[in-house]
Amino acid sequence: MDAFPAFLPLTGRTVMIVGTGEAADAKARLFEGSPADVIRHLNPETADYTGAALVFIALPDGTALNRALLAARQSGALVNVVDHPDLSDFTTPSIVDRGTVVGAIGTGGASPVLATRLRQQLETLWPPGLGDLATLLRARQAKIRERWPDLTERRAFLRRTLDGEIAKLALAGDLDRAAAQLDAVLSDAAQADASKAGGVFRLMVGGTADDLTLAALRRIGSADRIAIEGEVPAEIVAFARRDAPRQLSPGQDELNRWAEAGEAVCVLVRRRDDQDEVRS
Repeated sequence: MDAFPAFLPLTGRTVMIVGTGEAADAKARLFEGSPADVIRHLNPETADYTGAALVFIALPDGTALNRALLAARQSGALVNVVDHPDLSDFTTPSIVDRGTVVGAIGTGGASPVLATRLRQQLETLWPPGLGDLATLLRARQAKIRERWPDLTERRAFLRRTLDGEIAKLALAGDLDRAAAQLDAVLSDAAQADASKAGGVFRLMVGGTADDLTLAALRRIGSADRIAIEGEVPAEIVAFARRDAPRQLSPGQDELNRWAEAGEAVCVLVRRRDDQDEVRS
């Protein structure tokens, strides 16, 4: 990973865009509908960068650009110079905007066209209602944390919610019914406790990640814990969440204990050539 992706909250932040033309206009469009205070400076000689969190400079090469870059940096802002990743503190990713849910694809300035192509693929996969679903869960976040102070149990509940009727209703735009069902689950101990059920899933894998199915990738990526049996390639284990613990050859008692605690455990088993890829 050449660059670390991070999301900067925009509420109460000032974003400044220096310059004119389509490049400057495109940067301004990135923040349409955001809570940021966006300031346009058409004349770089009179720009005041005080209080800016982000500064985008869309100027031709020359003295004006160099002066603007120096002044913006001296103000303490993070600076992006259009078409000059070598002069920038950060690069602008291709963004999939679903309100509360935002996806960003970056190539470190190496290939913006490739980033755009990948963003277009994500646009077709992410339903418009994702932001509404995330907003609903955020509104109930305190209640969910209160009901399940244990992180493992809380993840089990959220996993069940995302796979169930509540998520389907929210994604379909029926937020009132989705909220009502979520509130019913949170207030009903019997329904809530049902979400604690975890599971152990065995995934037979080969010597390369090339043959993994989409279902297998989802299983690995959604697991709370990864168990490894045999010489499973590191490139396959890398598809797991970074915060998911890895265990080598755990016993069945351990697997059962994790599942009973509500964890989704994916057991990666190196298969022989004559075995099926996926078993559960």
